[in-house]
Amino acid sequence: MGDSGEADCEPGASHESMIITTDSFDELSEEMSEGFDATKKKVPGAIGQIGVELDDAEASNGACAMTKSDSFCSVQSNPQLSLVDEDQLQDSEWLSHKRHVFILSTAGKPIYSLHGSEDKLASLFGVMQALVSVVQSNQDSIKSIHMAGTTFVFLVKSPLILVAVSRTTSSVHQIQMQLSDVYNQILSILTLSYMNKIYEKRKNFDLRRLLGGSERLINHLLANSGGQDQVSNNTFSFLTNSVRILQLSSSHRDSITSAIQSNCSKIKNLVFAVLIAQNKLICLIRMKKYFIHPADLRLIFNLVECSESFKAAETWTPICLPKFDPNGYLYAHVSYLADDCEACLLLLSVERDAFFKLSEAKKRITDKLQRSNCLDAINEAMNNPGINLRTIGIPEIRHFIYKCKSNAQLLCSKICIPYSSMTEFQRLEQLYCSIHSRVHNPSRPLKLLYEMTEREIMLAWVTSGYELYVTFEPLVDRNAVISLVNKLLKWIKKEEASLFIMNAPVF
Repeated sequence: MGDSGEADCEPGASHESMIITTDSFDELSEEMSEGFDATKKKVPGAIGQIGVELDDAEASNGACAMTKSDSFCSVQSNPQLSLVDEDQLQDSEWLSHKRHVFILSTAGKPIYSLHGSEDKLASLFGVMQALVSVVQSNQDSIKSIHMAGTTFVFLVKSPLILVAVSRTTSSVHQIQMQLSDVYNQILSILTLSYMNKIYEKRKNFDLRRLLGGSERLINHLLANSGGQDQVSNNTFSFLTNSVRILQLSSSHRDSITSAIQSNCSKIKNLVFAVLIAQNKLICLIRMKKYFIHPADLRLIFNLVECSESFKAAETWTPICLPKFDPNGYLYAHVSYLADDCEACLLLLSVERDAFFKLSEAKKRITDKLQRSNCLDAINEAMNNPGINLRTIGIPEIRHFIYKCKSNAQLLCSKICIPYSSMTEFQRLEQLYCSIHSRVHNPSRPLKLLYEMTEREIMLAWVTSGYELYVTFEPLVDRNAVISLVNKLLKWIKKEEASLFIMNAPVF
């Protein structure tokens, strides 16, 4: 397929990225064996290196601020509810779900269930805790159980145990990544050090007391990692551990970046400025030497999408970004640019008292963007339905996913017929999950996969510079596939300035 796979010339390549580009599977394997050991090693995290250390009181206050809501409550176990465990486990509607996710403490205390009531499933949580304990007693760790088309996947992150039950084509590694995201979501609310201190004092602590009201964040995060109730390309960002970019002319993106830089460069201890819209990144400016991880960006996207209240007023909220520093909070000034522009700006600082100066900076940024017509450009980009493969002259391709490895950025085409219905879109998701897991099989990785079925042709191509997954019309000739892929890559290369963020701006 030519030399377009070379790392230094693939479409969208940049010499420096503001996003950490560690391979997701390699990173997950390392985490599974080591875990987060920052508190044990007493190594100062990124926040401490910048110059701010959080004491226990701050951590506690931050956790309470994040979980404060009208629905916040202390949920106590009721021994009488165990009488209905059997009814829940036999419920046909509960059993019909293709995916379940459970969270419990290493002491067996229920914390979360994607479907059903944790209290009504107490006996099931006990079985999961017993399985983990028995295997650990033999100096081993349990990762997965396979039985009759159902996969049980475990992620043990003491003091928590996360378990997924799946009847989909997702691989064990893909499911472990989903569980890792859920674990990170919990840390974003509590921080690792605070959670560890809680369980050091009380091993049987009911963590739902601190997580009450945050179930919507976990539910939404899981929906965006597969099997969601809407036709969207969001799943593919998770699958490839990358970030989608809002398509925008390079001149407008540069103007937006310049407006943020000029108004924030003198603000001390500002770590990240993130501008997003529709779960896509518009621009990201960072403190020099610090980078952000795609998993942390997913938490930011998830928080914004789940919080309608952000649209009503400027908000000041603590958030832990576990990949950046699992033991401390960044403080986020969150606001939408304008009433007529649904792009959300997050200014993340290590200072807990920086709200007013960040609020002033946001006002100056908005004024500058209005004068340069950048708000109109953002609105126009948000109304763009996406890449239509017919209009660029490749109707034989139904859909594609392209990840540039050098900057962890993702490009997807518009979801069109025949995948525009929910049933067909979910089938497409499963097709991509299947070929992705096959090319990334740890024991036998592949560089090229070509699969022909009755309904479509699937191609996966993994090079040193990018990953490409393409769905073709079923009657496309095999010899034509190469020329169609090269035509697609040439178009991406031609338009890369608007499709990707090509630089890594700093304050």
